[in-house]
Amino acid sequence: MSRKTLLNSKDIEIILHRLACQLIENHNDFSNTVLVGLQPRGTFLANRLTNLLKTEYAIKDLKLGLLDITFYRDDFRRKSKPLAAETNEMNFLIEDKKVVIIDDVLFSGRSIRAALTALQSYGRPENIELLVLIDRRFSRHLPIQPNYRGRQVDAINEEKVLVTWNETHKKDAVYIESL
Repeated sequence: MSRKTLLNSKDIEIILHRLACQLIENHNDFSNTVLVGLQPRGTFLANRLTNLLKTEYAIKDLKLGLLDITFYRDDFRRKSKPLAAETNEMNFLIEDKKVVIIDDVLFSGRSIRAALTALQSYGRPENIELLVLIDRRFSRHLPIQPNYRGRQVDAINEEKVLVTWNETHKKDAVYIESL
């Protein structure tokens, strides 16, 4: 198996600042906007962006939710081993709010479809946008595109995009692995 570094920690830091600035351009003070990180891997990106918006860009009262989509996935019963669900941390309704779904990698689009279904339990939003760190643009099974992307990658199906975070792997990086 070979591994190629796509983004290092400095690249990720620059991308996070760019994404934060793009969000500010479109949502101003975030008074009618909520961020929703998808469990488990989107939570690291969502937490980083929220922290950056609060500390570096002085955004106050920013709402962040963490959404588990395990039981909304279309492959839920197709796995050989049972999937473990995470805890939802959605302490607000999204009724008439602008929602930004945050995930690390957009691959087939199925996780985002599941997130759209899961969000219905929290109200009817005014608008939903998608923010991803990595967009694997040639792998889509569903017509889902990000509004905000850190980097676009043209990885073939045999290649895997692996995102590591300092919180879990002691290093921020994005790799492309091939067999």
